[in-house]
Amino acid sequence: MADEAHKRLGDYEIVRELGHGGMGQVYLVRNLISDRIEAMKVLLPDLAQQGDLANRFLREIKVLASLEHPNIAQLRTAFTAENQLVMIMEYVEGDTLAERLQAGPFTPANALNYMGQVLTALSYAHGKGVIHRDIKPANMMLTPQGVVKLMDFGIARSTQDLGMTATGTTLGSLDYMSPEQVKSEPTDARSDLYSVGVSLYEMVTGHRMFSANSSYSVMEAHVKEIPRPPIEVVPTLPKALSDIIMMAVAKDPAHRFQTAEAMRNALSQVGNAAAAAVAAPQAMAAPAWQPAQQSGPFTPPPVTSPPAVTPQPQQQGRAVLEPRPTRSGGRYIGWVVVIAIVVLVGLFGGTQVYRSHKPTPPMDTAAVANTATPSPATQPAAPPAGTAQTPETQTQAVPPAAQTPAQPEMAPHQSRSGSQGSQQAMMNAPPPPPPGPSPEEIAAQKKLLDDLENESDHLDSRAAAIESSLDALEQQQHQSGFGLRGDIVSARANMRNDMAKAKEALQGLDTDRARKYLDMANREVEKLEAFLGRR
Repeated sequence: MADEAHKRLGDYEIVRELGHGGMGQVYLVRNLISDRIEAMKVLLPDLAQQGDLANRFLREIKVLASLEHPNIAQLRTAFTAENQLVMIMEYVEGDTLAERLQAGPFTPANALNYMGQVLTALSYAHGKGVIHRDIKPANMMLTPQGVVKLMDFGIARSTQDLGMTATGTTLGSLDYMSPEQVKSEPTDARSDLYSVGVSLYEMVTGHRMFSANSSYSVMEAHVKEIPRPPIEVVPTLPKALSDIIMMAVAKDPAHRFQTAEAMRNALSQVGNAAAAAVAAPQAMAAPAWQPAQQSGPFTPPPVTSPPAVTPQPQQQGRAVLEPRPTRSGGRYIGWVVVIAIVVLVGLFGGTQVYRSHKPTPPMDTAAVANTATPSPATQPAAPPAGTAQTPETQTQAVPPAAQTPAQPEMAPHQSRSGSQGSQQAMMNAPPPPPPGPSPEEIAAQKKLLDDLENESDHLDSRAAAIESSLDALEQQQHQSGFGLRGDIVSARANMRNDMAKAKEALQGLDTDRARKYLDMANREVEKLEAFLGRR
């Protein structure tokens, strides 16, 4: 049939072959009535004569007909034609994750996204009592919209699939089989989770979990060999993700995740922690600061205020000299010459120098309060009593526009009321901000947060497995009229409480409090794991 394109089978026209399944061939077909493109899966002719396989195929058709989930390729219908069993499935356009892996490993973010969708589908199917039994990247189809569809649900495999050669078998599936499948022991939902762990291992590392030269070597490795942790293959992987994978591929099903939902929740925590780690440096780069609390009265920092300029009346002409008694003789004439020289020096060169260095006379309160709008009528302060006036003190004042403002100085005997105006203005100024953290401090804080978040994620995965096991144990004991021991119930409540407080502290960037509650939660987890026989 594969060589006969456009051959008609019932109401379907075969367009082309899509591939081979575990027990049949898959074709792209067109419904001749609706023109809808679909996938047709046909049981291989040489297997159709085996009654047990045909009956199993029919039973699985009925199971698949009850599954409707956005991450599961849907069964449309089934029928017999030309003595062959036929299944019509939803045609999913896209590439399998196995085909995408040929270009290299996925980023952790994409791997978490895709496998989260797979686990959602498995959680639904397991709730319906359906075990996939052939989880692998080749059975996960990725659509152009980024939706993962789980394919080949419920295709029964003969016991020869555990061996080497049989018509229609796919030896590649051995790379993803659980140890109990290899040993032909009863399987349950945890077998699918083992295969999920093996698939996720390959998706994030780009390597098969076990590299062997023969099918027997692969089967033996699944049963006896401990795989190399993914973080040793790719050191940049989050440790929590590596730990989840290692837990999923535990040899003993009791040591794995007990439900698909528990594993999905653990992976979700890793994704949330990665997002928080990206956002943390941005939040830490501009920390909010608060001014230090002061126990005493507020003392403003010293601030230099603009000097008060007292305008002086403008006069025309030269400086006025005090009249002196008339003297006779050469001594009087010489003294007049000396005074004239001093006056000339003061007028043309010494006035500005003198004004920039002489002490400012005391100012009254009104002068300080009115510094912003000086009145032209304001008179210069009189010199202190008993101070003799020299020719320099009587020099003509230069115009205010030409003056260089001098810094006012407070006389020792001046009242504090004169500085209250400027101090009031200084009190309104905000205090200078404290210096921010250095780049080294930011990096150290980020690393500490990353480590604590990774530890929290790892504890989450262990706690999820404990919860699932305790739930199952509790149901069994209730059926027998018993309940969990009081100390176990208390440890379980303490574990939940401590984990919640640790996460709250991490969200508030309180590393000390997070460390405290993570240690407390770890003690409760170890107690419960010892009770369940996991330590």
